[in-house]
Amino acid sequence: MADDTKVTAETRTQFGKGFARRVRAAGKIPAVIYGHGTEPQHITLPGHQTALILRKSNQVLELTIDGVESLALVKDVQKDPVLQIIEHIDLIVIRKGEKVQVEVNVHLEGESAPGTMATQDSQTVLLEVEAIHIPESVTVSIEGLEEGAVVRAADIELPAGATLITDGETVIVGVSIPEEEPADEPAEGEGAAESVSPAPDSE
Repeated sequence: MADDTKVTAETRTQFGKGFARRVRAAGKIPAVIYGHGTEPQHITLPGHQTALILRKSNQVLELTIDGVESLALVKDVQKDPVLQIIEHIDLIVIRKGEKVQVEVNVHLEGESAPGTMATQDSQTVLLEVEAIHIPESVTVSIEGLEEGAVVRAADIELPAGATLITDGETVIVGVSIPEEEPADEPAEGEGAAESVSPAPDSE
C-alpha cells in the first residue's frame, strides 16, 4: 500500500445537514464506513488529502481511527453538482486477501488502420480483484485494426489475479469507416441563369 493513502480520521457523533456544512467549512469531509456485518461508523476525513487521493478511482484508504488501523474501499463519493465539492463519502471495510468487485476504466492504446475510426462502446468493465491490488485501468490495443474489427470484454488482457465479471460478449470497441457526408446539392434553380419575362406591351 502506498503511503499517500494513509489517512487519520476522526469519529463523529453529530449528524444532519447543518453539522455537515460546519465539517466541510473546517476543511473536512463527513464519511461513513460499513461492511462485514459491523455497525456503520461515522467519521470525518481530512478534506485536502482525501480529495487528492480520490483523483484516482477505486482507492483503498489505510485508515487510523482512534489509534486503530483498518482498510476501507471508497465505494461512493457524493459531490455538489454545481461546485463539485465533495459532500460525503461511503467506505466499505475490507481485509487483506479479500476480493471485491469494482468498475475499472478501459483505456484505448494505439490507432486503428488509416481511414478507419474506432468507437468505444464501453468505458468500464466489472472485475473481481484483490481489494489491495485494484488496477487503475485496463488497456485495449487498437493498433492497426481494420474495418469491421470488434474487441469484446473477453479479449481484454486482465491483470494477474483479476476475474472478468462483465459479460465476455460485451463490445468494448468497434472499428468502422466513417460515412462520407453527401456533397451539398445546389438548390433548385441555383446557379442557373434567371429568365426574365418580357414586359407586357403597353397599350
